[in-house]
Amino acid sequence: MSYLRKLPSGRWRAEVEVAGQRESLGGFLTKREAHEWATQTEADLRAGRLGKWPAKTLRQAVERYRDEITPTKGSEKNERLRLEAFLRDFPALCDRRLLELQPDDLQGWVTTRLKTVKPDTVKRESHTLSNVWTVAAKRWRWVPLESPWANVTIPREGPPRDRRIGWREVRRVCRALGYVSRTLPLTLSQETALAWLLALRTAMRSGELLGLTRADVDLAARVVRLTKHKTLRYTGRPRFVPVTRQAARLLGLLMAAGRDELFRVADRSRDALFRKALGRLKIKDLHFHDARGEALTRLSRRVDILTLQRISGHIDINQLACYFKESPADIAKRL
Repeated sequence: MSYLRKLPSGRWRAEVEVAGQRESLGGFLTKREAHEWATQTEADLRAGRLGKWPAKTLRQAVERYRDEITPTKGSEKNERLRLEAFLRDFPALCDRRLLELQPDDLQGWVTTRLKTVKPDTVKRESHTLSNVWTVAAKRWRWVPLESPWANVTIPREGPPRDRRIGWREVRRVCRALGYVSRTLPLTLSQETALAWLLALRTAMRSGELLGLTRADVDLAARVVRLTKHKTLRYTGRPRFVPVTRQAARLLGLLMAAGRDELFRVADRSRDALFRKALGRLKIKDLHFHDARGEALTRLSRRVDILTLQRISGHIDINQLACYFKESPADIAKRL
């Protein structure tokens, strides 16, 4: 039996009772929404799907996931920011019980997010929140394995970036950051420039570069050891990156400083300094991470695909296609 009543606030509350077991929820904007929830909840009670699962909310699941699962990932900082923004910006959705979530609720969140951010961002956030449900089901036994995310339409990723970086543009950016070629960087801006030059030579990510220590670099062998990298949780072991002679010379400048940590600039400061330099130069549509694609595109002319995969650290060799940016006209010139 279900009951619907209008609250003084103008919203609706639904109450359901089956065989002495009661469920209720308030805050519905319309009577129709309350009726749909009551119908589904009554069906779940009769089928025995409710009662054996704890009455946990989406907020509790996201917070536990943030505190227990996110710290184990290489992308901890970004994922933590995404989850905290979700908790802050969607309180009504977060306070819903997990078993009450319907695909329409989540689809509404997707639609709302698409009004303010790009589809790629919504896809990343959706994958994270979908994984919250999976972990809650498999590890914590809070919900059944059947997820409402299975019936949510997630936007497709946009096409891969094809932005190329010319060495004339590189010199302009380095000059704006105050870097003098072949000298030890003294300021954080100069370190940002040198990190970008290394990214253009090695295809390493910003976080991988800024976390390097003296013990990680073997200049004689021209090999860099990465103890913290994006695929660590899949491989469980360090990643070794062979580098060019030009990259080894740049690393040698940092080694000459005598510090254990090669870079002093933090990733967030690096991002701000790089963006400010681009703003002063009025350079648009350029990201620090574009250096990775540029490096892999140039290295692809010198090594085979398996060697390129070893340099890039990709587990799936097909992912390299997203970073290959050579245009058809450039390929034609080499044929």
